[in-house]
Amino acid sequence: MCYDNKKQYKVQYMKNHYLFSQPHQPFFLLAFINAILSMFIFMLLFKGLVISEILSLNYHAYSFIFLMFTPSFIAFLFTTFPRFSATEPIEQDKYMMIFKAFLGGSILFQIGSIFSTLLFSLGMILTLFAHLGATIILLKIYKISRMKDKEDQLWILIAMGFGLFSHFIFILSIWLPTIHLLSIEVGIYLYLFILIFTVGQRMIPFFSHVTIEKHKERLKVIMGLLGLHVILELIESNSSFLVDLLLAYLVAKELHRWKLPFPNPNPLVWILHLALFWIPIAFFLEGVTNIIALTTNANFLSLGIHALALGFFLTVLIGFGTRVTLGHSGNIMQSDRLTTILFYWTQIVVAVRILTSLAVANGWDFVVFFDLSITVWIVLFGLWGSRFFPVLISGKKLTNR
Repeated sequence: MCYDNKKQYKVQYMKNHYLFSQPHQPFFLLAFINAILSMFIFMLLFKGLVISEILSLNYHAYSFIFLMFTPSFIAFLFTTFPRFSATEPIEQDKYMMIFKAFLGGSILFQIGSIFSTLLFSLGMILTLFAHLGATIILLKIYKISRMKDKEDQLWILIAMGFGLFSHFIFILSIWLPTIHLLSIEVGIYLYLFILIFTVGQRMIPFFSHVTIEKHKERLKVIMGLLGLHVILELIESNSSFLVDLLLAYLVAKELHRWKLPFPNPNPLVWILHLALFWIPIAFFLEGVTNIIALTTNANFLSLGIHALALGFFLTVLIGFGTRVTLGHSGNIMQSDRLTTILFYWTQIVVAVRILTSLAVANGWDFVVFFDLSITVWIVLFGLWGSRFFPVLISGKKLTNR
């Protein structure tokens, strides 16, 4: 009886705790902790300071695609997808079930990456089921929505489908290394890019008080070119340069058509504009470095992918994460000095990672740039956490300074 009472009290405590009162809060907290922990463990694995059966590059790609970006944007989708669809908010029991699966998968994965291949694999499988559960919740919302225009929701679900495929292939690639590249290409270009761009083209103009009419045909062409990029890279590494340059042009043309008010005096807005502008820059860099790599055999250490993942994905994550955390906690929707510094620091993270790739290509001292890229990353998430974790955990009211 005493055990049952304690169990009931524990369940009730979790249900009533502020941290779990809104879906974005526990997911953001977990994702940002994973961001710090994953980079630290990756450094240990890459430098050989920890001996493990896990390849450091496998760890690096999986941890950031599925343990950081995936729960981060599920946090946002669990908050906004019902609003997009004019349906009721997601019930706490449902999003908590998904969160617990992501939490358990993260713990098993991180511990297993150092101590046990079995735990590592079980963590990935549990995280895959969490990913699948989140997708099913969104699919059910899509089906019951009576909205006439559900194109954005459909693209989000298509992206989530690619994400599940990438996730499954990634797990198989532990035993079948030849399909590892497929999981990375699909995960970056057909999962995360389509997901984040779909959300961004809907929300960023809204936050900027700009009304845009989507060029649906151009967007479909962009999505098709992303698929062509993946196919070409699977056939021959660095062979997608023409597609990449065309993507840079089409996305730049589309962004120019939106006429976003940039430069903007509001940091909570211009950080999101910067994220969008990184898209054509990243594809241009991808195209140019692919041409150079084909002609000189230079190794740019995935410069284009990192420019896209950090310039676009990460910058959106920091911008959206900050905005949602402030807006859903009763805090003033305003960027204080520290938050603005963090936004600038995000761009330093991108620049340092690009310099790290250039260091490899030009034979500079790679270790210095590698250590610097690790440091600026951990500083970014450490400072963000020190500022906003109390808001996520307890609803702390911030004083702007």
